[in-house]
Amino acid sequence: MKKYNQWRVIICVDESGSMLDSVIHSAIMAGIFARLPMLDTKLVIFDTNVVDLSGYVDDPVETLMSVQLGGGTNIAGALSYCEGLIDFPFRTMVVLVTDLYEGGGYQRLYSTARGIIESGARLVVLTALDMDANPNYDRNAAAALADMGAFVGAMTPEELAGWMGKIIV
Repeated sequence: MKKYNQWRVIICVDESGSMLDSVIHSAIMAGIFARLPMLDTKLVIFDTNVVDLSGYVDDPVETLMSVQLGGGTNIAGALSYCEGLIDFPFRTMVVLVTDLYEGGGYQRLYSTARGIIESGARLVVLTALDMDANPNYDRNAAAALADMGAFVGAMTPEELAGWMGKIIV
């Protein structure tokens, strides 16, 4: 199937130890994006390291459920890697799934996020949910990113489609 007006969606999933309760929600959200025909989907996971799993994006649920990194968190490093995957900023969405608890310093996170937003790409932050689907994330970091122009939301996969429809227009 030919993909018209294709968007690139870079799904960047935090796989650090603090995200253990969110892995199921993260996998489902990645699966939703990967199945949309108008999207060129990339899949990146991270803790203190960054792993590009774009070659396995056909089944992100299986991929994310089978790969567990654990360890610390370097969100800025992951976003920096994702920034390198942006070809056409005005047709790119970076979807960061994280609890926003940055291990490498918040200033670098904010600087990298600002660079993505100022390029014209959309930065979407889907905050972590615990096993009972309750939001669990650094609210100060979420507010700072939202103030920069990032789209920040805490939601279940069921709520995702409607919210994304408002962002992508």
